[in-house]
Amino acid sequence: MRRSIPTLLVGLAVLALSAACGDDDTSAEGGAVTGRVAVVATTTHLTDFVRIVGGNHVDVHGILPANVDPHDYEPSPADVARLAAAKVIVKNGVGLEEWFDATIRNAEPQATIVDASTGVDLHRGDDPHIWLDPRNAKVMVRNITAALVAADPERRGDYEANEAAYVAEIDRLDGEIAAQVAGLSNKKLVTNHDAFGYYVDRYGLEFVGSIIPSFDTSAELSAADVSAIVSRIKQAGVKAVFSESSLPPKTAEAIGRDAGVAVVAGEDALYLDSLGPPGSDADTYLKMLRHNTRVVVDHLR
Repeated sequence: MRRSIPTLLVGLAVLALSAACGDDDTSAEGGAVTGRVAVVATTTHLTDFVRIVGGNHVDVHGILPANVDPHDYEPSPADVARLAAAKVIVKNGVGLEEWFDATIRNAEPQATIVDASTGVDLHRGDDPHIWLDPRNAKVMVRNITAALVAADPERRGDYEANEAAYVAEIDRLDGEIAAQVAGLSNKKLVTNHDAFGYYVDRYGLEFVGSIIPSFDTSAELSAADVSAIVSRIKQAGVKAVFSESSLPPKTAEAIGRDAGVAVVAGEDALYLDSLGPPGSDADTYLKMLRHNTRVVVDHLR
């Protein structure tokens, strides 16, 4: 009985969800029922990719809200219900969503599960923040496109056309960022946690260190860690410490004071693990990269 109650609740939630969305997502034509492909994506970046490739042909639910850390998230019953009803599920992979496997077991979906990191050249250990190199983002978009085509082959042309147009936008932005960063004389970067490796390597920045010396934001920060990063900031001639939108800035601000350098926070905080809320300067993947680059270039110039 203890196991059947959660299952029953999920089932009821799925039925309610289907009833609420059915009129909008399905239509009858020529005796056949057609509708949008139900997709669930874990991170905000993936949700953005699915919306762009899928267009009006998908009904995408993003599990993670804006400005929420994906490393340690607790899915809601509504998330589980969406997973149970999905046709395609997209995750980042590389250990970013450690909570996701248990959630999938609870939802027992029949969907195709897509690991968007498939085919990405991983480096810096198993750093999961692969999207910060636009070349990796193109691989992720390709994986999503392939999954949508497999789930909905009749609309293959639309999905592939959307992918091609988006990849062209990514390429243009990649070139713009490379040109902006190339003009910096000081390329020394200090961030909240050790997660900008792909961005640093792609654009030739010099990573001095991070406040949290880990890919995972939940890692413990010791007094020795604080002392070490303050010393490196002073010795390297770092101009600024960059905080992140989804993390509290207090520790970064304290370290900046100890090291005698500016701390970039507030509206200029970098976006990493999450896109910004709708209407913000980083509410899409491309806007996020532009925002981060503008902030970095402005403060290292």
